[in-house]
Amino acid sequence: MKYRRTFIAIETVVAVAALLGVAQLLFGLATPAVANLAPLGLHTWRLPALWLFATVVVPSAAAAWLAWRRSPHTPAAVLVASVALIVELLVQVPFIGVNPMQPVMGTAALVLAVLALLGRPPRRAHRR
Repeated sequence: MKYRRTFIAIETVVAVAALLGVAQLLFGLATPAVANLAPLGLHTWRLPALWLFATVVVPSAAAAWLAWRRSPHTPAAVLVASVALIVELLVQVPFIGVNPMQPVMGTAALVLAVLALLGRPPRRAHRR
């Protein structure tokens, strides 16, 4: 499978980085002000931590695992994980502002999405 090692490496790094972000939010380590969440009616970073886990950790870890298993579903999983990461980054901006890691992670998501599209197996013609 094309780009298998790249998918494993980058999706694992993304999943681990997001997991560290989840821990940061849950334990209140270097988190933005809780007042940023007022428009959502939230008073803690627990729900955003769960959102980060669901939208980045799970899809990226699943994509890495599928690549490691040499699954034919890897390109689709990488594409889903990439789109989910881009959505997460866009959702962050109104609440925490622009952060230097957002362009880095966004670039990784775009590169992975392109590689996933390029790495798809060729479509088979239907016989009649």
